[in-house]
Amino acid sequence: MPLIVVTTSPTVAPGLLSHQAWQALRSGPVLTASAAQRQLPYLAEAGIQAEVVEPDPRGLVARAVAETVVWLASESEADDEAFMRAVGHAALALDEPPVIEVVPGSYDLPGGRVLGLVAVMDRLRTECPWDRKQTHESLVPYLLEEAYEVLETIEQADHEALREELGDLLLQVVFHARVAEGFDIDDVAAGIVDKLVRRHPHVFGSVRAESADEVNDNWEAIKAAERASKGRESVLEGVPMGQPALSLAAQLLRRAERAGAPESLAAAVGQGVARELFDLVRRAAEAGVDAEAELRAAARAYRDRVRSWESSAG
Repeated sequence: MPLIVVTTSPTVAPGLLSHQAWQALRSGPVLTASAAQRQLPYLAEAGIQAEVVEPDPRGLVARAVAETVVWLASESEADDEAFMRAVGHAALALDEPPVIEVVPGSYDLPGGRVLGLVAVMDRLRTECPWDRKQTHESLVPYLLEEAYEVLETIEQADHEALREELGDLLLQVVFHARVAEGFDIDDVAAGIVDKLVRRHPHVFGSVRAESADEVNDNWEAIKAAERASKGRESVLEGVPMGQPALSLAAQLLRRAERAGAPESLAAAVGQGVARELFDLVRRAAEAGVDAEAELRAAARAYRDRVRSWESSAG
C-alpha cells in the first residue's frame, strides 16, 4: 500500500489544490500534524475529515504497509524536510516498505516567497522590541548601507553575494512599507506596476518602439506629461538631492540637457574646488563617462595600493 504525501504552497490560497491532490485526499485516511493547517476547513467542506496526530514517522510507515494513508504535509519547508527524512529512514528499516508517493497540491508562484517576507516582517514588527520601535527616519542609514552593499557586489561581479544583498535591500523596502501609515506593501507594488505599464506603451499598448533610444524618448515624454499633470513643470523635479555629489551633478546636467538648457548655464558653477569638480563632471558627461563610477574605481585602486603597502611594511 502507498503512503501518499500531499504538499501545498503557502503562497497559494488554501483550497486551491490540483485535481491529483483532491483525488489523493479521497484515497484513504488523511493525517496531518497541525490543527492550524490552512487546508483543513476546505477539506471539511469537501467532506474529507483529516485527523490531527503527533508526527510519528515509524507509526505512519507501519500503517501505510496495511492501507493507503495520506499525509497532508506542513507548509514549512524546514519541518517537512526533517519529517520526510525520518519517514524515509523508517521505511528503509522495513523488509517490505510501502511505496511513498509525493503529490504536489499547489506550487509556489513566481514572487510568492515575498509573501513569506511580508509575514515575517509583520511578526517582527509585532513581537520584536527593536523592530517595533523603528521609524522611517531611524531606518534611513540601513537603507543606504544596504544599497551601497548591493553596488559593491555588482562592482565585484560577485553574483552569489548579490543575491544575498538584494534580499537585505528588499527587507528595507518591506520594512518601510510595514512602518508606514496610510499604505502597505500591496499599495507600493500596485504603484510601481501601474507606473511600469503606463511608461511602457510599446509593450502594454499600441505604441511602436523599435530601439532602446525610442523607448527612452517615450519614457521621458511620459514623465514630462506626468509632471505637468501634477503641476510640476521643472525637468529637475524628482532629482534626489541627497545622493552623492558627483552623481547628483551628473543627473542634473543630464536632465537639463534633455530640456534644451543652454550649455552656458553649466559654466563657472560654484567657486574654487567645487567649480573644478562640477566642470570635471560636465566634461566626463560630454565624454560619455560616469564620473561617480570613475572616482569609485580610482578609490578602489588606491585602497588596493594602501593594503599592498601595509603588507610589505608589515
